[in-house]
Amino acid sequence: MKGGIYSEDRCPVCGGKFVDNHINGLICPKHPKIRAASFRVKFGKLQKRFRSYQDAQRTLTGWRFKTDELTFDERDYQPDNPLGFSNMSNKWLSYHSGKVKPGTRKNLIAHIRHAQEYFQNRNVKDLRYGDFEDFLQELTELSGKTKHNIMSTIHNFYSWLRKRREIRELPEFPEVKYILGYRRTVSKEVQIQIVEEVRRICPNPKVYLGIKWLTTYISLRPGELIKILEGNIDPANGYLYIIEEDSKTCYKSIPLIKEDVELLESLPPAFPAMRFFRHIKGVSGVHEDEPFGMKYFYKWWKKACENLGVEGVDLYGGTRHSSVRALRKFRSPEEIKRASMSETNKAFGRYMGQDTDADVREVYREAAQVILIEEIEKIGGSK
Repeated sequence: MKGGIYSEDRCPVCGGKFVDNHINGLICPKHPKIRAASFRVKFGKLQKRFRSYQDAQRTLTGWRFKTDELTFDERDYQPDNPLGFSNMSNKWLSYHSGKVKPGTRKNLIAHIRHAQEYFQNRNVKDLRYGDFEDFLQELTELSGKTKHNIMSTIHNFYSWLRKRREIRELPEFPEVKYILGYRRTVSKEVQIQIVEEVRRICPNPKVYLGIKWLTTYISLRPGELIKILEGNIDPANGYLYIIEEDSKTCYKSIPLIKEDVELLESLPPAFPAMRFFRHIKGVSGVHEDEPFGMKYFYKWWKKACENLGVEGVDLYGGTRHSSVRALRKFRSPEEIKRASMSETNKAFGRYMGQDTDADVREVYREAAQVILIEEIEKIGGSK
């Protein structure tokens, strides 16, 4: 039979090796009353030490039984625990890092870190429904949606384990129910009033332009807006390119409406590496040409809302979300979905290609309501 129990001890009388009597210990063949005090189970390449013969015998019997039923996995008993949750999930993250977008990778890492802190290096095969349910109970400060996303990531991780034959079947996962919150929106008329109020009160016309773009290009997000470089804008071909974080090749191209193309062509040239949205001269606390901060657009949006008596509407809800709701009167859900450039539309975009960009421009034109921009020469800022 495979494996055996051995000892590094020697008989103190004759110096002989101890042998297993397969009953109650390791004895010296010449001096049967003398027994070994420490034990080592050898099972192929696997070895494990014991202070008790009974424990060693029980372990060896268990390994032989698992071998007979074809469920024995040597890695389950290795000291470095290769099938530990943290070990395997780190490997999963390393394999997927180059296959997903930077934003998605960031979320995956955050989700897995929560699980790693709780499960540590427990064997992935040993985790069951109750373990995951207990884990969710510990996430008291997270929203239902975040918990749902974390469990979705863990499910993807376990699906990968099954494909690699690390586990035989997927464990059952608890269902996380949640209700999505809604951002407060405004009508198109109120939205236009807020945007025009921004233009009236803000000395930097590019603040107005940026907020107007958020109402027009529903695929554009505030975090992406402030990172736009002069070189990302292509008036000649009528596109705005949003480069993905930590990537030089992945980007989304936003077709610009005619009015914005004409505006951009009228602006003075600037270095391609400069941020497009930057401060003008004379603003307290910042230098000329310094890029806008993350909350700069929201600062002026909030001031405009206060002046007009509009309460509880944030920048995202008042621009992108409000424009999408207004577009439902004129466009189909599929047209709006295409214009929003949602990540769930990869297959649709792959088959439709650039031929539909004219349709997207029409959606953006309706979202913009053709808000004319006056004093174009002021928007360019310094070179």
